[in-house]
Amino acid sequence: MKKRFLLPIFASFMIFTGVTTDTYTAEAASVSNLTATASKYIGVPYVYGGTSARGLDCSGYTKLVFKQLGYSLNRTAAAQYKQGTSIAKADLQEGDLVFFNTTGGVSHVGISLGGSKFIHAGTSTGVTTANLNSSYWAKKYVGAKRIANFNSNQVVASVNNAEVKEAAIDFSVYASRGEVAIQLADALGLDTTVTDTPFPDVKSTAKYAGAAKALNEIGVFEGDENGKFNPGSPLTRAEMAKVLTTAFNLQQQAAVAPFNDVPSSHWAHNDISILASNGITSGIGDGLFGTNNYVKLVDLSAFIDRAQN
Repeated sequence: MKKRFLLPIFASFMIFTGVTTDTYTAEAASVSNLTATASKYIGVPYVYGGTSARGLDCSGYTKLVFKQLGYSLNRTAAAQYKQGTSIAKADLQEGDLVFFNTTGGVSHVGISLGGSKFIHAGTSTGVTTANLNSSYWAKKYVGAKRIANFNSNQVVASVNNAEVKEAAIDFSVYASRGEVAIQLADALGLDTTVTDTPFPDVKSTAKYAGAAKALNEIGVFEGDENGKFNPGSPLTRAEMAKVLTTAFNLQQQAAVAPFNDVPSSHWAHNDISILASNGITSGIGDGLFGTNNYVKLVDLSAFIDRAQN
């Protein structure tokens, strides 16, 4: 089996400190950061009052996404409508908040993905994408507010708190590297009895130690630049593609249509293309693979099952 290297996994978050005023100018996340962060919750169910990946309501979703991008939003849709700068519908950009009157007053909020497309936590759909110009949403539309201009990387609107801490990853929903190692080693039928790994951050008594050792032996996990395994870090879909093609020695089959967010210059382009050509993935919809989205546990099981078959 050909030996390849798995890129290290680190969650990147922007930290702002020392700012106490309501309006300020600072580095902002990019459009790609916004899209990746907003899209990784697609499929999370709607839960009234929900604010985590276990379940989200509309404003809980927008607040969570913006927190991870470095901005603090108010809790409710009506309160969020009081933030930011008003934007005409014709001038919507990625990241603008779009508001609707669904139950009286400003009662629903979503995030513009540019043009007429937006993403939101719907009561019957959970987190999903929708079209502002559909017969339902066009009648309910109230207006839009810009919290940050992701295209120019400048914050242009009021933000309540400029200090942002790293967001916690919910590993009851997302797959950690340790869990990936356990499931992958089991699927490959590897011997996991040897637990003395080369990784300085993996104790021999850890439940994933044997799996990490076995996968290291066949070249799936090589560690980061410091030799660490990072068992408590999440795995992106792009990194999962590299893991699967290496572990199962997958090869390119028939040519497939490229994903819009995976240019030929992307480091995982070939691996993602191989997965698609083998029918292991069809992306997250709308021609996107979701390279920076974290792998969910349910998706991990599906990926491994398809790779085996």
